[in-house]
Amino acid sequence: MTPARIRASALAAILLGWSVVAPRVPLRWHPLPHAVLGTAAAASTHRSLGLRRPALTRGLRWGGVAAAAVSAAVAVATTVAPVRDGIAAGAPPDSPARWLLLRIPFGTVWSEETTYRAALGSTAAQAFGARAGRWFTAAVFGLSHVPDARAAGQSVPGTVLVTGAAGWIFAWLYDTSGSLAAPMLAHLAVNEAGAVAAVTLRR
Repeated sequence: MTPARIRASALAAILLGWSVVAPRVPLRWHPLPHAVLGTAAAASTHRSLGLRRPALTRGLRWGGVAAAAVSAAVAVATTVAPVRDGIAAGAPPDSPARWLLLRIPFGTVWSEETTYRAALGSTAAQAFGARAGRWFTAAVFGLSHVPDARAAGQSVPGTVLVTGAAGWIFAWLYDTSGSLAAPMLAHLAVNEAGAVAAVTLRR
């Protein structure tokens, strides 16, 4: 195994290990450890995050289109009775404001995009090539959601498949736009739209 592939595999193992440990972090500290990990991961990569113009402009444009499509899809989905009933059946968060304004943007979107798309994505691309690296990163991203799926009583294979597919799309947005802003906006739309729907329906 080449040094590049060893680095990619080691980073993937670290991230998967963190996905097991993270749920045990006291809720009062969330999202600080996640945000710190993401920032450190982003700092460790030599790939540009594209958060300065003109790359940022492209990222906002691509991400804006993706976010609008996601928001519309979630809005339509909530009109379907089984979907709406399933969302409404869940327990509401203790603090919707903290969930929407801190945990999702910083504890989930920032940390996952910097760790998976920026750090792991660039490392995997160097190790396996751009196309195979994207699939490798998507697979790791999907597997990282196994603990969450088990805790929520959701289908593990279904969760891995859906989040893995989302990870591939996020990586494609990053590669195509050259800016991490694109997958961040898309990822934010997925989580925030679902969270707003949950808060609204569970009331």
